[in-house]
Amino acid sequence: MPGLALCVGIAAGVVLTACDRTALPSSTAPIASPVSASPPPATMTPAASDDVATLVGAGDIAVCGSDRDEATAALLDEIPGTVFTLGDNVYGGARAEHFRECYGPSWGRHRARTRPVAGNHDYDPGDASAYLEYFGVAAAPEGVTWYAYEVGSWQVIALDSDCEAVGGCDAGSPQERWLVETLAGSDARCTVALWHHPLFSSGAHGNDGRTQAFWRALDAAGAEIVLTGHDHNYERFAVQDAEGRPTDEGLRQFVVGTGGVALRDFARTAHNSEVRDASTHGVLALTLRDDGYDWRFVPVAGGTFTDSGTGRCR
Repeated sequence: MPGLALCVGIAAGVVLTACDRTALPSSTAPIASPVSASPPPATMTPAASDDVATLVGAGDIAVCGSDRDEATAALLDEIPGTVFTLGDNVYGGARAEHFRECYGPSWGRHRARTRPVAGNHDYDPGDASAYLEYFGVAAAPEGVTWYAYEVGSWQVIALDSDCEAVGGCDAGSPQERWLVETLAGSDARCTVALWHHPLFSSGAHGNDGRTQAFWRALDAAGAEIVLTGHDHNYERFAVQDAEGRPTDEGLRQFVVGTGGVALRDFARTAHNSEVRDASTHGVLALTLRDDGYDWRFVPVAGGTFTDSGTGRCR
């Protein structure tokens, strides 16, 4: 497609393979399958002013036959700003009909202002072609499933933690090298990164060390926030480094797997976990300022759990 930057070493037209734990060599950067020719949304980062912007969303979202994703989409109806997803956008298969019939009627009505992240279920049953086709260039503006954009004065970095499907996530992998270069080339004071599999989690899946190199690169660059999904609950961590040590100058991670799939209880309590809830679906709304941020977990109608706070930019 014109305007998409193709990665070196793989012929055009190859689709991303499923996250089936068959690792590709870390020196190989597969390109995304062809994306829709539809133009990107005209306005990706609506904001109340030049100084304040809103980023809102969740992961683990749509299940056909359930109305839970409709309940969280109803929250988006009332919250302006840029919508993010944290992967596993659909369940039960990630074919075109699943995105059209399961995701489309609920979160799909906000597609024009959505910047998505891919999760392992978005590679089911074999590649991410339907995900890429549905979201178009918003999901792969440079031809791969990781990209950066701006919301207000903040830099937002969307990464793909389906590591085996995209040439690895470790130090020196194509995605990690891109991340380091992107961070070095940015003059943004504040940065938030999004991917699917959490480095730290008290949930059933637990910690996933595959993204530790991402964390180290972000920490070294002075980033503020990491947003993840995968575990079907909400969790907020204290600021910490890539080894899970508390620090005043690290990153704060949120797990927001509350977009619509059935919730799961916690299997343990991870170090530095500050707040946990597995009872309430909802979305996380971030108010992004020039020098800091506010967070607020917004529950669905009838939900009682909420969480809020504030942080500063480094």
